[in-house]
Amino acid sequence: MAQPDSKKIFFENLSGAGKAIAVLTSGGDAQGMNAAVRAVVRMGLYVGAKVYFIHEGYQGMVDGGENIREATWESVSSMLQVGGTVIGSARCKEFRTHEGRLKAAHNLVKRGITNLCVIGGDGSLTGANLFREEWSGLLGELVEQGLIEADAVQKYSALHIVGMVGSIDNDFCGTDMTIGTDSALHRIIEVVDAIMTTAQSHQRTFVLEVMGRHCGYLALVSALACGADWVLIPEMPPEDGWEEKMCQKLSANRAGMKRLNIIIVAEGAIDHNNKPITTDYIKNLVVKCLGFDTRVTILGHVQRGGTPSAFDRILASRMGVEAVLALLETTANTPACVVSLCGNQSVRLPLMECVQMTQEVQKAMDEKRFEEAVKLRGRSFENNLKTYKLLAHRKPESELPTSNFNVAVLNVGAPAAGMNAAVRSAVRVGISEGHKMFAVSDGFEGFYKGQIKEIKWADVGGWTGQGGSLLGTKRTLPAKHVDKIADQMRKHNINALLVIGGFEAFESLLQLYEARATYEEFCIPMCMLPGTISNNVPGTDLSIGADTALNAIVETCDRIKQSASGTKRRVFIIETMGGYCGYLASVGGLAAGADAAYIYEEPFDIRDLQANVEHLTEKMKTSIQRGLVLRNENCNDNYTTDFIYQLYSEEGRGVFDCRKNVLGHMQQGGAPSPFDRNFGTKISAKAMQWISKKLVETFRQGRVFANTEDTCCLLGMRRRALVFQPVVQLKEDTDFVHRIPKEQWWLKLRPLMKILAKYKTSYDVSDSGQLEHVVRNRPRESDASVAM
Repeated sequence: MAQPDSKKIFFENLSGAGKAIAVLTSGGDAQGMNAAVRAVVRMGLYVGAKVYFIHEGYQGMVDGGENIREATWESVSSMLQVGGTVIGSARCKEFRTHEGRLKAAHNLVKRGITNLCVIGGDGSLTGANLFREEWSGLLGELVEQGLIEADAVQKYSALHIVGMVGSIDNDFCGTDMTIGTDSALHRIIEVVDAIMTTAQSHQRTFVLEVMGRHCGYLALVSALACGADWVLIPEMPPEDGWEEKMCQKLSANRAGMKRLNIIIVAEGAIDHNNKPITTDYIKNLVVKCLGFDTRVTILGHVQRGGTPSAFDRILASRMGVEAVLALLETTANTPACVVSLCGNQSVRLPLMECVQMTQEVQKAMDEKRFEEAVKLRGRSFENNLKTYKLLAHRKPESELPTSNFNVAVLNVGAPAAGMNAAVRSAVRVGISEGHKMFAVSDGFEGFYKGQIKEIKWADVGGWTGQGGSLLGTKRTLPAKHVDKIADQMRKHNINALLVIGGFEAFESLLQLYEARATYEEFCIPMCMLPGTISNNVPGTDLSIGADTALNAIVETCDRIKQSASGTKRRVFIIETMGGYCGYLASVGGLAAGADAAYIYEEPFDIRDLQANVEHLTEKMKTSIQRGLVLRNENCNDNYTTDFIYQLYSEEGRGVFDCRKNVLGHMQQGGAPSPFDRNFGTKISAKAMQWISKKLVETFRQGRVFANTEDTCCLLGMRRRALVFQPVVQLKEDTDFVHRIPKEQWWLKLRPLMKILAKYKTSYDVSDSGQLEHVVRNRPRESDASVAM
């Protein structure tokens, strides 16, 4: 492993000794809150602080007594996979009064607590900030009443607040995703996928109501993720006469051999006069105007329930650790902050700036300034809306531009969930841009064999929820067949290429770029979208399909751990896919609460294995009953899954027994997660718009000619931005022997997994969030909007 950089600030320099941190969940519950609580408790204990649970939110803080209890390492075991919040949440009218806050302050001072980690919505966080502002005055009153000693005012002079937003509605400005949103989308999409099969059987129309009284995020993203026919959200009320337009669209879709219609409605949907649009109104409208068999389904609290998704567990764990770091670094002059997600990076933002912008959204909606409300929601929300409109509403042929360009799309490498959503998006955006779209079956193997045919708008209907690759995909690289591929491109007059796939797709584009010197047919705009469960493509933090694979791993680990419930102590050794890339093992380990994850990028030897066994043995002597160890399939030639299983079995004899499981191709299968559907849809739309732009720029004298580096690109997620990067420039960043990037961002998450598993380790905090300000409109080029 590389030696620590002396310029970096390491975690050992930060100490929580003498500090007391309390964590509470307030307002509505959200899946993933428990993962955040667990991270706060374990990180707090790790730095030497005392950590307290405040049960039942602010009500527990006001009531005191047994509601405020000291937390131990073991008290947060087995809560990572539990939905809701195990420490309870409650609305508290008393805390809104001065007298209630005085009681709360007294209860905190009695235990020496001056650091609060609040997990809740904007109301909970606003209350926390008011409490912080009143703190010194409250302590003065407590002294006057003789409830605390005078020296306590000096000793506990400042209350420090760090917030994390837990809300399934994703209605808080300043963060791309709130804890619980992704899990709620999982519940919605599970229901929609199930409903679509019965709706198709009976040729029915379904009207689904999802949560979102003031925010249409869940409705909008679930409509994108399932290809709904119509969506109604509070931020963008439909124009007058929308009823007729909606019925026309439903009728046209049914006439086009579509056997079902899906309409998604946010519970707060309104028209331009701020009048509610109800599911019953829509049902009656469809029945009256079209005579379609129509059913209403109101999802209700199903959306809040169930186990948290892999995304929410990772997000909550990262935010919980970041919250503790923020509390350690805070001073008397530091404003209360909220830990947020921007793209793929944690940031800290002033709490009240975020709250004020969130309130501005509602004010804009109340005053019918709906376009402004959409912009205030943030670039991610705005892009979701634009993408939905682009894909869902087909313009009449007469209104489409005529570009006379032919664009081919193909999948290369192993199948990955979300590929079909990306193809659907590419086809529909391409048609909207006036191009003729061609689908290539079976990757470059199908290309050189001539398996190319035009693909129309209706041909990709219903593709978003399909797993695998409906176009077919092969690992064949183009180099050996470049002459035949050039012939096919000439035959079909292909003017641009969109390739969706993993490392083979990256190598393919490099080969086609090099072939430009010999074959002019490849002097066209070419773009690659990363699509692989291994997440091993250079130039991107995330790949289409990786989130679905992580969820498969985490769900299986949950079941495996549950199988040991009530039995003697047991350790499970799980083998994951990924080639030489340890992403699935490491990030899956963080999401599943693993004790260790063995990967190729972090070499290990027999001493490390022995240390891990001893560590688990010590943990098993306490109340912890189960251990989980993940191993990447190619982490070491000699320390195989069987070897590690036998070693643990032998060394743990008398303390725990062992079981092993190879997850295999189940990680590649299944319906794509909401994240992968949305990610694939949005980056594919962006790629097609880039291709259209490059086609216009490179069209000269009646033909397309593109031979510069910037016309052969990979579109990837880098920290906060979606960036087009010339593939030839990514060669230096790539280890071609092991098919991985030389630098991988997720390696910084490995210490978190170790810390949360009670290992002593170095943690680089030089890249942790610094206090920033809320940006109202990010520049387009830094438009991450990837976290859905």
